[in-house]
This record gives sequence, structure tokens and C-alpha cells, in this order.
Amino acid sequence: MKTKNSITKESRMARFPYARSIKSLILCAFVAVGIQTPVQAQDSIQYTKPSWYFGVAAGGNVNFYRGSTQQLNAELTVPTTFHDGTGVGLFVAPLIEYRPANSRWGIMLQAGYDNRSSKYNQVTTPCNCPADLITDLSYITVEPSLRFAPFKSNFYVYAGPRFAFNMSKSFTYKLGINPAFPDQLPTADVKGDFSDVNSSLISMQIGAGYDIHLTKEAKKTQFVLSPFVSFHPYFGQGPRSIETWNITTVRVGAALKIGTGHKVPTPVKTDAFVPTVVTPEVIFTVNSPKNIVADRNVREIFPLRNYVYFDLGSTEIPSRYVILKKNQVADFKEDDLEMNAPQNLSGRSDRQMKVYYNILNILGDRMSKDPSTTVKLVGSSQQGPKDAREMAESIKVYLVTVFDINPKRIAIEGRVKAEYPAIQAGGTKELVLVSEGDRRVSIESNSPALLMEFQTGPDAPLKPVEINVVQEAPVDSYVSFHNEGASKAFTSWYLEFTDNAGVVQKFGPYSEDVVSIPGKSILGTTPEADYKVKMIGQTKDGQSVTKEANVHMVLWVAPKESDGMRFSIIYEFNKSVALKVYQKYLTDIVMPRIPVGANVIIHGHTDIIGVAEYNQQLSLARSNDVRTILENGLKKSGRTDVTFQVLGFGGDQKLSPFENKYPEERSYNRTVIIDIIPKQ
Repeated sequence: MKTKNSITKESRMARFPYARSIKSLILCAFVAVGIQTPVQAQDSIQYTKPSWYFGVAAGGNVNFYRGSTQQLNAELTVPTTFHDGTGVGLFVAPLIEYRPANSRWGIMLQAGYDNRSSKYNQVTTPCNCPADLITDLSYITVEPSLRFAPFKSNFYVYAGPRFAFNMSKSFTYKLGINPAFPDQLPTADVKGDFSDVNSSLISMQIGAGYDIHLTKEAKKTQFVLSPFVSFHPYFGQGPRSIETWNITTVRVGAALKIGTGHKVPTPVKTDAFVPTVVTPEVIFTVNSPKNIVADRNVREIFPLRNYVYFDLGSTEIPSRYVILKKNQVADFKEDDLEMNAPQNLSGRSDRQMKVYYNILNILGDRMSKDPSTTVKLVGSSQQGPKDAREMAESIKVYLVTVFDINPKRIAIEGRVKAEYPAIQAGGTKELVLVSEGDRRVSIESNSPALLMEFQTGPDAPLKPVEINVVQEAPVDSYVSFHNEGASKAFTSWYLEFTDNAGVVQKFGPYSEDVVSIPGKSILGTTPEADYKVKMIGQTKDGQSVTKEANVHMVLWVAPKESDGMRFSIIYEFNKSVALKVYQKYLTDIVMPRIPVGANVIIHGHTDIIGVAEYNQQLSLARSNDVRTILENGLKKSGRTDVTFQVLGFGGDQKLSPFENKYPEERSYNRTVIIDIIPKQ
């Protein structure tokens, strides 16, 4: 005969059939750790925290049945409906976990055996007989989760979906005898499988855990024990496609995880602590030709920007553009613009900006000479299409009244946003300068006589103007500063020049190892001078490193006997990939004009809008874009005789081709200039 205590113990073991298995698993984990730890203790080498962990999780599912079930399968419908129940099932699964050592975030994946068995609360049938229903539901479960440690500590929470695939769906139905008739023969238990069981389920879980390190964190192989608890709500956990039975589960268990760290270099032991700073070696080299004695002429193919920029709040053509009177049209010549200078030119690159500020006169002259040409003036204004049309209308009136262009040849349109806008969604910085660049009228045409060679369509730029300019010093005459290792050691660095009078000039910031600066940008009109140069670098850990050198500089001398050729293309705001029309221009027009053995110097620029470091990288990307287009064209022609030099000057105002006062100057500064120097 069983005692009360033995019956109680047996009942507990029946309700928790996997308790011994869980205890055995945890005990084995501690034994394994106990064996491993002494071995690890002998190792003095330090290791990083692992990022990957592998192991096994085990626990008990406390299952809560809700809803009702009565039709167990096609052969058995019990006389009384079962409603609620509780029970415990085993969960055991291998696991993989990834969590970078210094991150709050990670991912987890568990896939294994998941038991959702339980016992319904006893009911009484119409014959006054007690009835019990015991289920044996089990699944193969796949549980990916997102892991988050909110305090960067051992505590973490996780959540994710649960994908379950049914393995077992059996039940046991027990019908007792009426207590009023104790002499009745007991009814045999009915065992079978539930019908209409869903073969797969998609539900969810949310949980929390705590990592307990069983070995020192500096060891190579690290053991972690993680007690956890998770909640699986009933959403998606209805085991059958009929009736209202659903399951809510609370899982309690622990995971044993093993990870391997990476070796940390052993620091060199010294008698005293001496802080060390990595200081890259700086080598200054200077090209120092004789004083300048002659100018070198260059034929420049200057792009004619087909935008006319308007002042904020005005729809009149700005006064900085050259406005002719009707009696001056007959004397206007595109090839000689010296007599038609703008009123308030900003001062730098005068010859080029004189060309641009005559854009309306060049357009009127070209349309007068070819009556078949037509244009479309597209205004853009943030104040609305009406304001934009008024800007376009002011240009149309000028062309009609001064150059006698038939108004039918000029179409106008107004829009809020330009085709290539400078203002981007989410932009917040320097909006005044950016918006000035978007208040403009674009000159579009389908007439080839007005457009760049071999280009058609409204997106094609206007035909460029050929002008003669004084050649600037070539790259091989620039002052070169070699800062070997700077790109790896520094976030940025800059140069500081101090002359004998104590005047200081700063150049930068830079991020590359080698920087070249035209001597004229430093010397100005001074033939030669001595400078004390400092290289000041900012390391990635916030330290400042300074190197000094003394430099004697002399202006470059231009040879008399050879001419060069210069081309340039314009990039849209914040772009480093040339428009397709310019890609074709570089391939079809510029590339064939590069003589055999020539040296091609490509230097990119940006406007002053934005951060200096970003602009320097953007300008270099533009230069490399042009080089790639030209090199690919040369390779297709079977040529490898050309030498390329690529530079990026960013928005450095000492080196930019134009000023940055007006939007048209900033637009022209978004450029790449291509100097073609024939072989000497």
C-alpha cells in the first residue's frame, strides 16, 4: 500500500516528467566547467570576449489550456466539454548566438524539441462519472530572436517568432465510475490522436535572461550559463483548426553556451609607464624653378552653364548679368567678350566669368544667326510656379525686345522644384546658400546648333566657348607634402605656414598621405620666401600630433614654346557621377584630342557648402570619375601612352577656380578641370 508521501512524490513526478532530465543537464554543465576551469587557469594569455556562442538550452514549458474541446476525432466525441487545464512539458534545443563584444544588440537561434502537453481539469459527465483528458502535444520548434542588453550588462531581453511543426498529437481519455455505484466495472481508457491538428504554427515569444560567466572572461574558451524565462502568448498557438482550444506557455530554463575569444597581443612590460604616441613621418619636398619670366597660353573649352540665377525675392534679371541695349546687338561678338564685361565681377577667373555673364547675349546671338532654333525657359522657385514663370518671362522679354527673336520660338514653364535640385529631403544645413542655387531659369533646347557637340535633347548643355587663358602651374611644380601613414593614423590633418614676418596661413584639412599645393597659392606674388611649416594631425583617439619643417619656396617658371588645352565639366550639387551628356562629351570630344604621350592633369573642386573633409573626398571622387571615363575610352582605342595625375581640392577657397559669393560661381566650382599638356 502506498503512503501519502509516496503518492504525493509520485504525483509530482507525473506532473513534471522531465524534472530529472533538467537537473541532470545542469549538473553535467557544472561538472564540465569544473573540469575546464583548472586547465584554463594555467593559461596566462588574454583573449577578447567571444562574438559567437554555441550550446544547448533546456527548460520546462508551463502550459495553460484555455478554450474548449469536445470532438476529439471523427470516432470520439465525449459527452461533456473540457475547458481549462495546466501541465508541464520539456523544452530542449541546440542554440547559436551572435553578439559583438561591445554591442547591446545580438541575435539568437534555437531549434529543438518543444512539448506542450497538459491535463484538462476534470469534468463530470451526465452519468455523474468523472472524466479526464490528458494530451501529448509536441513540436519541433525553430525560434530566431533579436537580443538586446539595455544596460550593456549581463542582463538581456529577447523577442522573436516561433515556427512549430507538429510531431505528436495523441490523447488519453479516462472515464471514471459513478461514486454512487462503487461496484461498477471501470471503463477502459481511450487512447488515440486528435483530428484536425494544424501541422505547423507561427506564433511569438518574448523573454529575458542573465549571463553568468563560469570561466574568466579573459580566457580563450568561455562557458556561460544563462537562466531565462519567456512568455509565449496564445496568438497563433491554436493547435487545431476546429473548436476554440488554445495554449499559453511560460517557459523557465537555462542555457549552457560556449564561445571562443581571439588572442589579445601581450603588452611589453617596462619598469615605468611611458605613454606612446604614433607620429607618422612627414617628409616635405619642394620643386623650386626660377622666377616666372613668361606666360604660357592655353586654349580653354569653357562650358556654358545653361542656368540663369535670380536673386531671392526678385523676378528681374540680376544686374551682374550683361544686359545689352538694342543698338549694341550689332557689335556683339561671341569670340570677343572683353568689351562686354559685367558690372560687379567678383575678381577671380575674370575671363571665364565674363563668358558666363554674357550667356543671354550668346544665346540671343546664336538664335539670331540660326532662325530654325528654339528654346524652352524653365523657371524653378520655391515660391511657386507663378513666380518661376515670371522669372522665365523676364528672359523671354529680353530676347524678344533686344535681339528681335520671334516669341513663338521661346516657350516658358514654371515649376517649384528644379530638375536637379540642390535642396534634398531632410537637408537642414546652409539652406540659404542651397536655396539660392535652386532659384533659377534653365535654358533647354532640341536645336543642335545651340548645343554641345554631338548632344541632343533638353538635357544637353549649351555649346561651350573657346577662350585663351594664362596657364597655371602644372602639378609637377606644386609643393608636395608627404605624410606617410596619415590616412591610417589620422582622422584629418592640416598644414600651417608661417613666414619671416609672422604671417600664418592654413591649408586643409586633408585625409590622404600626399598633398600637393600650387606655390602661387602660398607665395602669392612673392617671387620666393622661407616658411616654417607645421603638420598638425588629429589621431583617431583624440590626440594631436605636430611635425615641423623649414621650406624655401620659389615661384614656377612657365616654358614659352608649348601650348596646352583645357576642358572642364560641371557636376550637379553633391554628385560625383557625371551626367550622361558629359560622359559622352568626355569620350567623343575630349579623349580624341589627347595627343600621344601627353600628361593629363585632372583636378576636382566643390563649392563651400558642407564640411571641408566631405568636400575634399567629393572633389577627389569627381576627379577619379573623369579619369575612369577617359581611361576606358583610351583603352578601347588601344592607347596606353597617356599619363594621368588626379587631385581633389575640395572647397578650399585658396585653390577654387571661382569665388563663392553668387550661386553661379558656386555652380561653376562644382567642376573637374582637365589640363592636357603635350609631351615635351
